[in-house]
Amino acid sequence: YAPVKKIFIPNPTWGNHIAIFQEAGLEVERYRYYNRATNGLDQDGMIEDIKNAPDGSIVLLHACAHNPTGCDPTKEQWEAISQLCKEKDLIVFFDSAYQGFASGDAEADAFALRYFVDEGHTVLLAQSFAKNFGLYGERCGTLSFITNSSDEKEKVMSQVKRIIRPMYSSPPIHGSSIVRTVLSDEELTKQYYEECELMATRIGSMRKLLVEKLKEAGSTHDWSHVTSQIGMFAYTGMSSDMCDKLTSEFYIFLTRDGRISLAGLNDKNVEYVAKAIHDVTDGKSITSNE
Repeated sequence: YAPVKKIFIPNPTWGNHIAIFQEAGLEVERYRYYNRATNGLDQDGMIEDIKNAPDGSIVLLHACAHNPTGCDPTKEQWEAISQLCKEKDLIVFFDSAYQGFASGDAEADAFALRYFVDEGHTVLLAQSFAKNFGLYGERCGTLSFITNSSDEKEKVMSQVKRIIRPMYSSPPIHGSSIVRTVLSDEELTKQYYEECELMATRIGSMRKLLVEKLKEAGSTHDWSHVTSQIGMFAYTGMSSDMCDKLTSEFYIFLTRDGRISLAGLNDKNVEYVAKAIHDVTDGKSITSNE
């Protein structure tokens, strides 16, 4: 029901975004997000591409811990993105899959979403509890809409019910009951926040340790992007050929875009992984101008 049937999603993004929005009848366009030449956020490219989007389009933003890059805008950059979205009258669709796993602080990880809401944007939020609640097999999450009035709320709810009735009718209750039980109990909520922080801290320590072990292995590459990224993944800059060699010769499994899951690293295997990465990247570039 959007006035413009186009959604602009970051390049790169979670692979399933494209199919989901195409199946929903939207024309999927990409905006620049990650600069492979610097292994960092392409803020200028992102702003330029969103600025060129038709007014009233939908723009997809990752709320925190961008997948697959782990590269998030700063607060100042979020403010600039918000201002541009307001000028273009864009519908903002947030995907939040890692709240609490980015910084370890679920409140801090909600900054971008809450800022956009406070600024008066038309906001949709798809939120998953698969990772941050350990409910992956339950496919548990929420779809939220920020509306301007009770009348608009009723109209949106009516349309959503028409869509979900022939799709799944009523959602499974087990996963959502677990989330509700935890977040409605003060002690359990406190424990949950502490465990999120513990996990995020451990993942952060693996980032640092991996870079240290790469240097010890003899790598002369600049791996600082690995420690500056956030969340469960490291977007290493390795090519598909490098990834294939890691899998075929060292039995290290990762996606072919160079994304590795830091949650799979520990004190016992990180040195092996670092030596293997050094073997496949030694003398080759981990940046690209493409």
